[in-house]
Amino acid sequence: DAFVVAFRIPNLLRRFFAEGAFSQAFVPVISEYRSTRSAEETKALVDRVGGTLALVVFAVTAVGVAAAPIVVAVFAPGFLGDDGRFGLTVDMIRWTFPYLLFVSLTAFAGGILNSHRRFAVPAFTPVLLNLVLIGFAALIAPRLERPGIGLAVGVFVAGLVQLAFQAPFLHRMRLLPRPRWAWRDAAVRRVLALMLPAVLGSSVAQINLLIDNQIATFLPSHSISWLYYSDRLLEFPLGVIGIALGTVILPRLSEHHARGSADAFACTIDWALRLVLVVALPAALGLAMLARPLLATIFFGGEFTQADVTMTTASLQAFAPGLLGFVLVKVLAPAYFARQDARTPVKIAVGALVLNTALSIALVVVLPRTGWAPPHAGLAFATTASGLLNGALLLAGLVRARIYRPLRGWRPLLLQVAAGCVVMAAFLALALERGGDWLEWSKADQVPRLATLVVVAASIYFVTCYALGLRVDAVRVAARKPS
Repeated sequence: DAFVVAFRIPNLLRRFFAEGAFSQAFVPVISEYRSTRSAEETKALVDRVGGTLALVVFAVTAVGVAAAPIVVAVFAPGFLGDDGRFGLTVDMIRWTFPYLLFVSLTAFAGGILNSHRRFAVPAFTPVLLNLVLIGFAALIAPRLERPGIGLAVGVFVAGLVQLAFQAPFLHRMRLLPRPRWAWRDAAVRRVLALMLPAVLGSSVAQINLLIDNQIATFLPSHSISWLYYSDRLLEFPLGVIGIALGTVILPRLSEHHARGSADAFACTIDWALRLVLVVALPAALGLAMLARPLLATIFFGGEFTQADVTMTTASLQAFAPGLLGFVLVKVLAPAYFARQDARTPVKIAVGALVLNTALSIALVVVLPRTGWAPPHAGLAFATTASGLLNGALLLAGLVRARIYRPLRGWRPLLLQVAAGCVVMAAFLALALERGGDWLEWSKADQVPRLATLVVVAASIYFVTCYALGLRVDAVRVAARKPS
């Protein structure tokens, strides 16, 4: 629990200063410069924005390290007490908070690469964080009196490694920044003007999780970890589908807007939405139905007990329907930011945030009395409802403003995907009913069984869709004329 809090706080701020709000604000501006300005002007923009970002985030990082006890008291008030969690979290956060500086500069470098359609390097960079953490967890942490400190140090080192990895690629493109402080520069001010409201617009899911985290500190021990582990499995398809799509379409939408190509702008949104429907909907369904087998296979054993599997399954199943909403936010928010409209997503995000907070408090109180689900699952359900509302309102706003209108082919696509999901769900329900209890099997049995279930279920879904007429061309935008 202590490590989750110590890592989540700088990760939340990372969404603000790094790939969340900052990237949403910076990429449209640098894409506009690439389309309308010279290479020298683009390089000057990189220098000025890089220098300003570095100094601002360094100041925030220094304050966070110095005020670690206050930070933990604010973000994890339930840790105040004599059980040792508060002091351990304070010590950890003094190692994890500098990660904010490193990852912000890494995201800045990634934004430059993405705006030049160099997606591979930024996409691979997060792998380095995982590799470093695994190395510290396996080799360093077990040798320490407090193993969690070893993981916290691993976060610090991982941030350095990620930043160092991207620097050579910027150097080859002659875009390695020479930092310049330029607070009053017009372009820097434009980035900041877009970034400040984008903090809420692009990061509402993380703010929801933070609110859940604060409430969870008052719930039974391990509630934070149960939410964290289920969120990890949710983040996997979200990263593969939502974040990847959002990363790819933001520079493309920004270029279309800079060139005044309204039709191309709308077609790009339509293409992304079709991919979301075809991939995210069955992924959410599969995640909900396979929650227990996934958790039993990946985490069960050692300190992760049968009770932990049961409790984490409850929150994962509550999170799963929200996958569609979370992916929609990642795909649709860039449509606003590419037009340098940050106010509309903020208004929508505030409404979703209010809904999440109200539902979280209500469900934590109500669920224990009903026995329907543990209280931490109520926090997950509130986050799901908030994400779905956020995504739906973003889509409605684009349609209402006539920025996007659905193109031809949506009705048969909806029917094909719905039928594929129904057939896949029927197969999974039958297989799980006859499969017995996953906790009774060894890992040697669990892994091939789970892999088989996932592959067969996905194959059944796509074969059903194909048999009903779904083709790749249906996902591509084949016509510009609205239906």
